[in-house]
Amino acid sequence: MNYLEAGDHPDIFVGHGYPEHTVDLGEIRMNYAVAGDPANPAILLVPAQSESWWGYEKAMPLLAERYQVYAVDLRGQGRSTWTPGRYSLDLFGNDLVRFIDRVIGRPVVVSGLSSGGVIAAWLSAFAAPGQLRAAVYEDAPLFSSEVNPAVGQSVRQGAGSIFRLWHKWLGSQWSIGDVEGMAKAMATELPGWLPFGQANKEDRPAGVPQNLREYDPEWGEAFWSGRVALTCDHETMLSQVKAPVLFTHHAHYLDPATGNLIGAISDQQVSYVGKLVEGAGNSFTYRAFPEMPHSMHDHDPATYVTTVTDWLLDLGLVA
Repeated sequence: MNYLEAGDHPDIFVGHGYPEHTVDLGEIRMNYAVAGDPANPAILLVPAQSESWWGYEKAMPLLAERYQVYAVDLRGQGRSTWTPGRYSLDLFGNDLVRFIDRVIGRPVVVSGLSSGGVIAAWLSAFAAPGQLRAAVYEDAPLFSSEVNPAVGQSVRQGAGSIFRLWHKWLGSQWSIGDVEGMAKAMATELPGWLPFGQANKEDRPAGVPQNLREYDPEWGEAFWSGRVALTCDHETMLSQVKAPVLFTHHAHYLDPATGNLIGAISDQQVSYVGKLVEGAGNSFTYRAFPEMPHSMHDHDPATYVTTVTDWLLDLGLVA
């Protein structure tokens, strides 16, 4: 098995405002950045699919006023090891169990966006005893990123078509890299009910965004095929949560013609998330932001930080 390291393709990366570090976790080397005083409580930030650690760069200085902040690149993203054939919730989660143990070394609050929020949910269920204090699921596609969810729309009735397109035209580990073909295919291969599929060609960004350059498109195939959650269905996972949870729910609606989901997670699905978390004996706090785009921490970092901090203050987890 040939894994890809950052040193194999150094030309794709750019510099950022925080120094980057690497830790060897066994199977992978994980890249990360740190901000804040080690005397402060620790918070671990888990990026979304196709988001490297620096997606949190706007929020990190605000969080660093109260916390020591750790932002990571998950396997298959950014400067962390890319692992062909080995992308799953259990692997992502266990990487972070090792990271907390080896790098942070004390209990943490975890906050993840999108697929990172699903991984935060995994940690809230399966982290080692004493590792996790609380978990933030930022617009996490629980159930809606599964092929056969217990409730509501599947990944194939939502954003999954975008992930499938990326993988088809860019290939696992960028083995195809047909950026021009992908741009042309958006008009015909994305369903019309997806806003991205409806966009005029002139409205689409030229070139390849930096975050996508740092992303292994095999991630998307793992979600589209269902392989990512094959050994970890969301219903079972959420029924074993062992920490208080904050869920922030952003802009979403159902397409009236098809019932398909535009957004990360439906009202029905997030309601079931809350039922399972509370059924496992934990508090579940829901905060709706109906006008907020998917990434609150990037679009409105002040609101993101205030929302998380106020919740943790209510729990008595920060001073």
